[in-house]
Amino acid sequence: MNILIIGSGGREHAIAWKLSQSQIKHRLYIASGNSGTSQFGTNVQINHTDFVAMKTLVESEDIEIIIVGPEVPLVEGIVNFFKDDDVFVLGPDQLAASLEGSKEFAKEFMLEFNIPTAAYRSFTSEQLNDGLAYLDTIQPPFVLKADGLAAGKGVVILDSRDQAKEELSHMLGGKFGSASTTVVIEEFLSGLEFSVFAITDGMSYKLLPIAKDYKRIGEGDTGLNTGGMGAVSPVSFIDENLMQKVIDRIIEPTIEGIRQRELDYKGFVFFGLIEVNGDPFVIEYNVRLGDPETEAVLPRLTSDLLEIILAVRDGYLQDMDIEIDDRYVTTVMLVSGGYPEAYEKGKSITGLDAVENSILFHAGAKHGQTDIETNGGRVLAISSYGNSKQEALEQSMANAEKINFEGKYYRKDIGFDLS
Repeated sequence: MNILIIGSGGREHAIAWKLSQSQIKHRLYIASGNSGTSQFGTNVQINHTDFVAMKTLVESEDIEIIIVGPEVPLVEGIVNFFKDDDVFVLGPDQLAASLEGSKEFAKEFMLEFNIPTAAYRSFTSEQLNDGLAYLDTIQPPFVLKADGLAAGKGVVILDSRDQAKEELSHMLGGKFGSASTTVVIEEFLSGLEFSVFAITDGMSYKLLPIAKDYKRIGEGDTGLNTGGMGAVSPVSFIDENLMQKVIDRIIEPTIEGIRQRELDYKGFVFFGLIEVNGDPFVIEYNVRLGDPETEAVLPRLTSDLLEIILAVRDGYLQDMDIEIDDRYVTTVMLVSGGYPEAYEKGKSITGLDAVENSILFHAGAKHGQTDIETNGGRVLAISSYGNSKQEALEQSMANAEKINFEGKYYRKDIGFDLS
């Protein structure tokens, strides 16, 4: 069985690593992959939205399954593109991918199926004056979200009403291009965030491990937002009572909504949640695995990932038993100096061979002429097991010290807000 993974980050390396443990014989291709994914398969230099080039590869290498890592190919319709081909694409079709690709679509979906989320209103550029007037009727902090995909930069939280009005004008004026032709203004929710992952065949679902990620560049959750500086799984404040509320109020109504709307959805569902006074609310849906949560979640999955994917494809997911490792896994990201703003690439990475008792997932890293070099903002994810969060973190941090490249930075307080 030949499989193609789409993407080039730590998430895709983690998927390749997990598939390598499968008892089902297979061969991996990764488009475009990185220095880590090349350990488990063949990297192919194809842009992740070049569906025509992918089709050529699928046909020439007799690929049966495509696993989509990032959101953009899904939102741009990769499932629809391959619909008439003899290949299974793990992920939702273009309409169903609007759960991530359009904040307004997701909000309307949650409203229809009575799924708890922050109160909101949406405005287009023609409704700018209405949006400005609406900001006068609500209390700070003000949450402004670009409706479409904006590379993780389309959410702004401001305390100043004047700044919020200025930002709304900029966003509707094209700050994020087509992503912000509509802007959602949302009620601010205060609480602890966490991520719940499921996989669905559109009718049934199975839960994967829960995680919490850390998006701010600075310790204590300060500074600019990033793609994610680390993650912890499991999450200590999620007890049986809270998790049952998540299942009853959010997960099952979401899957029921997918069924009722007859959405073509066979893939991962990421629930970005927040706990407010003991109750869970949806911040956002993602229609794929998150990064860096994947690097903490997949190491805790003891079941065969490929077998689970085949169950989704062939419609017997409901009969699967998903087994989870009870240990903690913590992930610490090493990033390039200057990230998430301007940073340099091509820095030589040393110390990789000195890493012990951790799993290294390459993200923004590539093979140089003589060694492995940095090739992105988030360079490496270090994931470690432990019988406690602290034990796992100590292992990840110890190995973070052993790896070096010019400008290396990482947060030393991942998991600081968890017991």
